[in-house]
Amino acid sequence: MTGMELSIIIVSFNTRADLERCLESVTAAPPAVAHEIIVVDNASHDGSPDAVRERWPAVRLLELPRNLGFAAANNAGIKVTTGELVLLLNSDTIVPSGALDLLIARLRAHPDAAIAGPRLVDGAGKVELSVGPMISPLAELQQKALMRLHHAGVAMASRAVERTTGKEYFVDWVSGAALLVYRRDAEAVGLLDERFFLYTEDVDFCAAIRARGRRVLFTPAATITHLRGRSRATAPARMNAAYRRSQIAFYEKHHPRWAPVLRAYLRIKGQMPSA
Repeated sequence: MTGMELSIIIVSFNTRADLERCLESVTAAPPAVAHEIIVVDNASHDGSPDAVRERWPAVRLLELPRNLGFAAANNAGIKVTTGELVLLLNSDTIVPSGALDLLIARLRAHPDAAIAGPRLVDGAGKVELSVGPMISPLAELQQKALMRLHHAGVAMASRAVERTTGKEYFVDWVSGAALLVYRRDAEAVGLLDERFFLYTEDVDFCAAIRARGRRVLFTPAATITHLRGRSRATAPARMNAAYRRSQIAFYEKHHPRWAPVLRAYLRIKGQMPSA
């Protein structure tokens, strides 16, 4: 045993300002448990690695030779850390004082849970729909419709999102933007599935955990700010293609009968990504 209780893994790709803000928040009010922080850089060209080296020498930096995607980069970080608990944390998050300790406490309060996810809010404090049922054609349509209406300010939709995120309960998945998991459980399912370059890897990972009889906990006891979409904003076309490739891979893995339907739909919409 190393005595390390928590490994915080932050994957970064050309989000220097967000990464610095994230590290400032985590290091200014660090969790009470023994912990380590590692930044896994996906071959950024915006000076992110230099910023980490200069400003946070105690933070480990793993520089990948090319952009391997979110799942593979997190796996690389998991493999070189030692904490009993692993926190996957997006670079575009801001962690308030005490949030990680609360998240750890709630996970430990449920011995049958392997994963815990916090309540996520945007920069204005508006709650994010960061939890939901297993992805299926109907569930995906409902989730996306609810998110669009919520962000458009439709009161009924916002109330539904507040109800969904206002209680602690077991769920099918929580967002990979801030996902706490026991290392032994992550390793038991073979870590994250690297066929998902970006998007849906968190839903797939939670499904693998649940398939082993372990549970996924959502808790509003801890709240973390998520300034979502920053990497996407730097290269929207490439990110949209990555999303569609992951969506196809997800349906091929979990709903193979629906995969041809999805492919046909994307061709009609002109959104079929290149191989």
